[in-house]
Amino acid sequence: PRSELRDRNPAVFHGFCSTIVLNNPRRRNALSLPMLQSLRRDLLHDVKSRELRVIVIAAEGPVFCSGHDLKELSNEDDVKHHSQVFELCAEVMTLIQKLPVPVIAKVNGLATAAGCQLVASCDIAVASEKSQFATPGVNIGLFCSTPAVALGRSLPRKVALEMLFTGEPLSAQEALMHGLVSKVVPEDKLEEETMKISQKICESSKSVLALGKATFYRQITQDLDTAYKMTTKVMVDNLTLRDGREGIEAFVQKRKPVWSH
Repeated sequence: PRSELRDRNPAVFHGFCSTIVLNNPRRRNALSLPMLQSLRRDLLHDVKSRELRVIVIAAEGPVFCSGHDLKELSNEDDVKHHSQVFELCAEVMTLIQKLPVPVIAKVNGLATAAGCQLVASCDIAVASEKSQFATPGVNIGLFCSTPAVALGRSLPRKVALEMLFTGEPLSAQEALMHGLVSKVVPEDKLEEETMKISQKICESSKSVLALGKATFYRQITQDLDTAYKMTTKVMVDNLTLRDGREGIEAFVQKRKPVWSH
């Protein structure tokens, strides 16, 4: 069970989009301990590369990700192993939001429990029309408490709680309506739309995007006054970046900016 780095699609302005594929369809791409270790390694693989612009997380097979591998959780005496699984999962989910580049989930199928958590943790999610999203842990006596962290920050509270209390799935269109995914497209357009978003992101300065992403996640948990105070300072800091100055100058001079990243 593993994820694997696949394409390094050339991107606009000399960067690339890295695609990570969950590749254990026989086990419904479950987030076993080896899969989580592999996913963490792949997320960090090119993170220091000046050319990396976007990461896409995709999957093989009809299930995007079924969540934790329940066989790993069946031994009630192995508390240490259970803690290791959940702690590493939390680390991977928070890592996604700490990375300096946008992370896009490309979902084509079912995403349940920690798989749904993975989608909710990504910065952007593009889903095919056949995709579904659920947190059915309550049905087997294991409430989806860690997925609830990501869901509760992506969905209206009552929608998230209905998913958590009933285990019933959201359709792709319902997920779009409530904000769990960014776009829903026909299955045959999923790759095209994901790459379209990736290429658009690649047209911007990596340093500006990194600052903006980090700031977004910092301010979202703060009260209004604190958030405005912090982001006001960040806007000033942004103008001191080489690409911040270049962007303003290019706009005034009515030319395309040349980013240094």
